[in-house]
Amino acid sequence: MVKLIHTLADHGDDVNCCAFSSSLLATCSLDKTIRLYSLSDFTEVAYSPLKFHTYAVHCCCFSPSGQTLASCSTDGTTVLWSTQNGQTLAVMAQPSGSPVRVCRFSPDSTCLVSGAADGTVILWNAQSYKLHRCGSVEDGSLVACAFSPDGNLFVTGSSCGDLTVWDDKMRCLHNEKAHDLGMTCCDFSSQPVSDGEQGLQCFRLASCGQDCQTKIWVVSFSHILGFKLKYKSVLSGHSAPVLTCAFSHNGQMLVSGSVDKSVIVYDINTENILHTLTQHTRYVTTCAFAPNILLLATGSMDKTVNIWQFDLETLGQARSTEGQLKQFAEDWSEDDVSTWLCAQDLKDLVGVFKMNNIDGRELLNLTKESLADDLKIESLGLRSKVLRKIEELRTKVKTLSSEIPDEFICPITRELMQDPVIASDGYSYEKEAMENWISKKRRTSPMTNLVLPSAVLTPNRTLKMAINRWLETHQK
Repeated sequence: MVKLIHTLADHGDDVNCCAFSSSLLATCSLDKTIRLYSLSDFTEVAYSPLKFHTYAVHCCCFSPSGQTLASCSTDGTTVLWSTQNGQTLAVMAQPSGSPVRVCRFSPDSTCLVSGAADGTVILWNAQSYKLHRCGSVEDGSLVACAFSPDGNLFVTGSSCGDLTVWDDKMRCLHNEKAHDLGMTCCDFSSQPVSDGEQGLQCFRLASCGQDCQTKIWVVSFSHILGFKLKYKSVLSGHSAPVLTCAFSHNGQMLVSGSVDKSVIVYDINTENILHTLTQHTRYVTTCAFAPNILLLATGSMDKTVNIWQFDLETLGQARSTEGQLKQFAEDWSEDDVSTWLCAQDLKDLVGVFKMNNIDGRELLNLTKESLADDLKIESLGLRSKVLRKIEELRTKVKTLSSEIPDEFICPITRELMQDPVIASDGYSYEKEAMENWISKKRRTSPMTNLVLPSAVLTPNRTLKMAINRWLETHQK
């Protein structure tokens, strides 16, 4: 199930864009303002709304670290804001003065792309706030932009329907007509995929347009083997132009919003529709997934932003599991194993297991040989019963492990996080693992392999609360 948990109705005109950081939600509107809300309770922060733009604000986005917010407007400017206090950090004017329709940070936060109505695309240095490189498309306004997760390239979409691929030096790698009547939005999945070609790192790209279609592409690029864009499929469901699309943080879902006033959530692997949401009363113009918790924001010309929460069953990531204690079986103490033995009507073996210091990890590794030779369990029937119970437990552990939401898994240890922190690349990691990573003088991101702008680690309390809630559902 997907549940509507909150509706924000503070804007005085159409909502054009919404974006999440790990702790904030940003929205922008035709009413010339940007508003910021805390994810803890969806109250507006003290320094919101942000006011500078003199005309409609078309797009807003956070830097990967969440420390900076960018907004762009019909007034021809892209503005950078501090998310700590709402102060203006920089005002970057499009050289042509043309209305700016879209802006996006690079994955390493060093660059910002702005695309304008006259087809110009500017690559700004996000540290010096100076123009770094520029380019343009031949026809139409630039209305969409997305960086590949590795930062090697970015994609722009135009109102004429062209999808253009650029490398990090602003060289045009590819251009093709992707959508009749015009493109409206595009987004990369953060998770790599394989298309069977060695040496190429591949990512899914979603695009949508006025042709009522959402298309899936596979993009690959390496400096040795070059660039490749491969059309994969069309997702069906909308009956009118599709204005927005976005991948979930774990790459398993795609959401789209349309002129038909509906929001559709797809399973990206099967391409089946998981949910159709019909709460908005006018065109759905924007949608975004939160990075570390199961939240979706959708904005509309009805002047509202709806916040939706996914339950774990929706993602196939939670079922009741009998016999689970507070921790997973691998983490059981010797006392936890004793409790389990009693629950399986094997209390006579508690003393033997304790004498041999059998904890959860040892329990799962027991074999018929170790039961006979090491634990000296002589009865064949009793050994068979213990093995049967252990095999049932192994099955439950395997099932449970496969159902842990990807957002809860540390990218370094591949284990459930207990003390998650946000690094300057915008990703969350287990604190101890990331501290060890940095202490070994690895100043690159474990996820993107790009240089980390900072070694600062910020506690991700929102994610920790979500993990604790998830764990509670798996206690007996």
